[in-house]
Amino acid sequence: MKETLIIAGFGGQGVLSMGKILAYSGMMQDYEVTWMPSYGPEMRGGTANVTVILSDKKISSPISHEYDTAIILNQQSLDSFEPKVKPGGVLIYDTNGITRHPVRTDISVYQIDATAECARMGQAKLFNTMILGGYLKVRPIVELEKVMIGLKKSLPERAWKMLPANEEAIKHGMEIIKQTK
Repeated sequence: MKETLIIAGFGGQGVLSMGKILAYSGMMQDYEVTWMPSYGPEMRGGTANVTVILSDKKISSPISHEYDTAIILNQQSLDSFEPKVKPGGVLIYDTNGITRHPVRTDISVYQIDATAECARMGQAKLFNTMILGGYLKVRPIVELEKVMIGLKKSLPERAWKMLPANEEAIKHGMEIIKQTK
């Protein structure tokens, strides 16, 4: 098993955190893991992405030019990374701010309205874990128990009080993701 994943959006959306949670989760599941962030100097509000590779074998390089899965959180990232999803791969995107939806027919496309759902719930801070839940529904690479351990490892202790709400957001993300193609 090898999963090469790109998560891309604006800084402040929890892109890097989502990647870190998956990386820790993979380590808890005894996978080989790489986590390679990329972001502009402006960080919050600028573009950010992270490549995560999870594998049951040694990983030769953390650099990828094609991805099994892309999680896309803004139009700029959709334009950049849709062409880089391997044929037969998966593209998951939040619909907020998307003006040109995915067009490829050789990949599975899923949408999740996490921005709208978090706004409805008054819980904007749960956005990235809701997206993560959608991913885990489509690609159950790591177990939910390991994800919760990874989440706790990636959060500062002062934020641990939000762990139950984050777990609920993950489960809710699993419920609201839907396949479009």
